[in-house]
Amino acid sequence: MNSYRIFPPEEILETTVSLPPSKSLGARALILNYIAGEAPAGGHCSDTRTLSAILADGLPTDGRELDIADAGTAMRFLTALCAASEGTHCRLKGTARMHKRPIGPLVHVLRMLGADIEYLGEEGFPPLEIKGRRLSGGTVDIDATDSSQYVSALMLVTPLLEAPLTIRLLGEAHSTPYIRMTADMLRKCGAEVDFERDMVAVSCPAPLRPISESEPDWSAAAFWYEIAALTAGWVTLSGLRADSLQGDRGVAELFERLGVLTEFTDEGAELSATPDLWSNLDADLADMPDAVPALVATCCLAGIPFRLSGVGALHHKECDRIEALTAEMAKLGCLLETEVYGTVLTWDGRRIPVRELPVFDTYNDHRMAMALAPASVFVPGIVINGTECVEKSYPGFWQHLSEAGFRLADPSEPLPEAE
Repeated sequence: MNSYRIFPPEEILETTVSLPPSKSLGARALILNYIAGEAPAGGHCSDTRTLSAILADGLPTDGRELDIADAGTAMRFLTALCAASEGTHCRLKGTARMHKRPIGPLVHVLRMLGADIEYLGEEGFPPLEIKGRRLSGGTVDIDATDSSQYVSALMLVTPLLEAPLTIRLLGEAHSTPYIRMTADMLRKCGAEVDFERDMVAVSCPAPLRPISESEPDWSAAAFWYEIAALTAGWVTLSGLRADSLQGDRGVAELFERLGVLTEFTDEGAELSATPDLWSNLDADLADMPDAVPALVATCCLAGIPFRLSGVGALHHKECDRIEALTAEMAKLGCLLETEVYGTVLTWDGRRIPVRELPVFDTYNDHRMAMALAPASVFVPGIVINGTECVEKSYPGFWQHLSEAGFRLADPSEPLPEAE
């Protein structure tokens, strides 16, 4: 396990950052291009590299294991792809945490379409044994409360089905912008997609065309918005677009309430600080739950009370992010609370004394690591354990942080004496 002691820039921050490509766009493009018969390209981060490597080898027919480690998107997408690929026979497994992340609603619908899938452990969770066959189409119902990836996985494999597919969304679907992203990419490949609030219909009158879809990752941008807010500095995020397919583009509007203005230019998004802060943040994050860690850390450090609803899906991410954020923010003296059966996260602005320099844990969660690092602006010398987890989506994060003026030291290095 790697660790860093982090110190903030000694001068006002001004930096230009080339964000990694969107992990969400990349994973969808890999699946669509595989179905279209195009050789997979290598991924830019561990998640897409894992998926690309599996697809490059071809789906197995001999029952061998496919280890997707902690790549949740790959688990959902490969479950549908393997089930709908005639002749495939494999066992899908991952990390211990992956085996605690639900997949039952997707498996249930795939079985309704004729899939041969067996649980090898706890019912409703990986690992899975899958024997691929030609699946039917038709109309199905799915509970997308836990993850929109169930819906996207079904949409992506519709070209392999015997007939068009209509998916009726039960309950309150979360992260619906990611369903729109999938719909848009399918259209660019030649599919016909009709997406309404609680229904999506996909048909493929002709073979799919390969797609080339890449843009900077708005989910990664959230942490640079956090840095801009806490340093009152200037950050340029190269190539970032306002008209992105990504749902997390909404962080620009949310962080405007937290003192960061965004101007889109030919260079990308230019972030600058403003003293105009809202007195509290009340927002529904159901459509962009990945932005929650950056928003929570920013509010706690800047002293802005918040009430964030629609965050129930965070219990099933790389870690239970609600529990993790509650534990780590307590190290800064901020006691978070949950409401409505864990779907609302709040902080009333009150603090308790902190008697030691925080040593933060990341829970092997990339977004926790990146959200905690900027705390060094207010508390120089914090330590973050498990820093290698950023490989999952943003391998260059620590290098970019260093280039922006932050100093990353060995935790054993003595703290500088106060002058």
